Amino acid sequence: MSIQSYLKTINQTPHAKKLNITLVSHGETSTTLKLPFSKQIIGDCVNNYIHSGAVSTAIDTACGAAILQAQNNLRAMATLDLRIDHIRPAASGADINVYADCYHLTHTIAFVRASAYTDDINSPIATAVGSFMRSNKQFPVQ
Repeated sequence: MSIQSYLKTINQTPHAKKLNITLVSHGETSTTLKLPFSKQIIGDCVNNYIHSGAVSTAIDTACGAAILQAQNNLRAMATLDLRIDHIRPAASGADINVYADCYHLTHTIAFVRASAYTDDINSPIATAVGSFMRSNKQFPVQ
């Protein structure tokens, strides 16, 4: 399966499938994914805000997809460190977009920055930086 095919069917992991994460766009070293609002992923029942765990999963997934773009192959990776700053909740009912860019690759490590936002990337709900261990094995595509 090509990287473009993988990115079109981004829901390869059970988490991403359950959250219905979809591809919005991609570049040479980046991806933008969408986490659609759903009542099943609400973490604050009073204000109907999406749970931060769902946002974290979307960020981690976008980072992995950006790495696939940057390395231009389906070589597997594992999250080593992912620091997420949750700045504010997304408005109730709003879909969340996540832009991730893999800004540096070594033979064994990938470095990524990401922003989660609703309407404006310059007004993020969360930002992240992460490092990921690169493997020699192919990503397990289902």
